[in-house]
Amino acid sequence: MRWWQYRLVAAVAFVAAALATGAAVLRPPAPLRFGPGGRFKVALFADLHYGENAWTDWGPAQDAASDRVMATVLDAEKPDFVVYLGDLVTANNVPIPNATLYRDRAISASRRRGLPWSTVFGNHDDMPFEWPPEWFSPAGIPPVHCPPAASGCSFRGTPRIELMTAELNRDGADGLSRSMVGPQELWPGISNYVLQVLSHEERQDPALLMYFLDSGGGSYPEVISSAQVRWFHSQSHFLNPDGRIPEIIFWHIPSTSYVKVAPKSKTEICKPCVGSLNEEDVAPQEAEWGMMDALAKRSSVKAIFVGHNHGLDWCCPYEKLWLCFARHTGHGGYGDWPRGARIVEIAEKPFSVHSWIRMENRSTHSHITLS
Repeated sequence: MRWWQYRLVAAVAFVAAALATGAAVLRPPAPLRFGPGGRFKVALFADLHYGENAWTDWGPAQDAASDRVMATVLDAEKPDFVVYLGDLVTANNVPIPNATLYRDRAISASRRRGLPWSTVFGNHDDMPFEWPPEWFSPAGIPPVHCPPAASGCSFRGTPRIELMTAELNRDGADGLSRSMVGPQELWPGISNYVLQVLSHEERQDPALLMYFLDSGGGSYPEVISSAQVRWFHSQSHFLNPDGRIPEIIFWHIPSTSYVKVAPKSKTEICKPCVGSLNEEDVAPQEAEWGMMDALAKRSSVKAIFVGHNHGLDWCCPYEKLWLCFARHTGHGGYGDWPRGARIVEIAEKPFSVHSWIRMENRSTHSHITLS
């Protein structure tokens, strides 16, 4: 496929998504590109969980700590791109009409630094509000505890489509967000799309394809559907029919294949796996509908990156690719392990993927080459 065909595909997808959601239609944002040295660095922020217990002192303090973690990582690493790997907010803890208030804060560190980003949905991003038992008075009438920034409480989850549309309306059209609303036939899964990273050379050919998938949870089951598998087949065969272009994959909830390669929980992580945190069992998707088979059969697919399990940060080989967890980034969510972020640096020629964990204290560890 020639470079102009790739650009046309991206433009058509952008306009179609905007029309489907009512987002502003200007022009597709500038393409992503490898840097002059032929490298492209990505920071993964997983499980931020903004908005927890906003009616207490504890909740806002956790959000402020999450702000500091991301600022530390971005200032230390200076990535080219940021991936928000699901559970940006704990919507079941957010008693306001629109969880976009907290999602907007979650991506503000990238926005302030002028860094492009993309988002995928996790299982908490659009959950309906859960009434805290402690709200109920002895008379059985719960007091209303809205966070100060809220104009009122509606106690409903904000659907995925509304969350993504709000992001695109603010940052998508000629802006920093590279997120997209996927094809309507895949709804209620929304964050299904492909991004191309162009060569550092003057030609306009893609040198990397990044696939983003909605792994469900929250408003619908935790699955990647057979329809998404068919969509991936269609996209990959059209954009990369000969498998010449390397591909990496992002979604939130690990597949059942992660269970197969996982080190026994609470044991030392030994080679060929690499990592530092192995404090729980893998919590996989509810069902496997063939996506892993599709990925394992493509030699061009190099690695899959997920979040969801806060107590895991390892990478392990599976077939001819790598299965990796990010690091729990947000101070919201369960677990008291130190926070950090997975960094992924891709070299264009010769192609390689190097990854490590950058911690909130600025240290790094778990360096691994995923090739």
